[in-house]
Amino acid sequence: MLENNARIAKDAAIIDEAITSRRSVRAFLPDMVDDETIRDVLAVAARAPSGTNMQPWRVYVTKGDVKQRITDAILNSGIRAEKAEWDEYRYYPTQFFEPYLTRRRANGFGLYGALGIGRREVDRMRAQHDRNFVFFDAPVGMIFTIDRRLNQGSWIDYGMFLQNIMVAARGRGLHTCPQAAFAPYHRQIRPVLNIPDEEIVVCGMALGHEDTSKPENEFRTDRVPLEEWVTFSE
Repeated sequence: MLENNARIAKDAAIIDEAITSRRSVRAFLPDMVDDETIRDVLAVAARAPSGTNMQPWRVYVTKGDVKQRITDAILNSGIRAEKAEWDEYRYYPTQFFEPYLTRRRANGFGLYGALGIGRREVDRMRAQHDRNFVFFDAPVGMIFTIDRRLNQGSWIDYGMFLQNIMVAARGRGLHTCPQAAFAPYHRQIRPVLNIPDEEIVVCGMALGHEDTSKPENEFRTDRVPLEEWVTFSE
């Protein structure tokens, strides 16, 4: 029994470390990630649950020239992020309200503060946001899509799949950054990857090795205490 408990505690510590060390890394080293590792991460992630095992995810893995073509298509579109049209789905509420407004502001101020960007430095904020579209210099950029005929339940399943990718990546010493910023630019992305019209661009994700020398990677978000969002009943 003691040996079994020790094994359980060891396994729990490994899993917990993979989950808690996952964060949105916004600066990557150029070191390449081999295809076998990417395949392993995606294969493990595909064990995510989905209603009646529909597995609603589709992934486009890009590197090199193709990844650069996505970058160029978006940055040369002339469409600023604040003008980009969320016409396939909306990620954020039309109007932010509490407590979500405060949390959002804390996240933005914290990141920009780590970068030394002041609250009125709009051009520098835009430049930082545009780094989404170079996948924060990660060597691997993934674009995720879902069949537009599927319903909300499949989007819930999709979230579990994305989380599995990020945790599996941590287990291999890699980092990620999930990026909803790509969704409004589906018109620019579609022709590069030959994405059919029946698929909605859900998000992108950067994958690679963290550049620990960059100040933006020193920023850490917090989490509210369980007491604020958990109710126990017996």
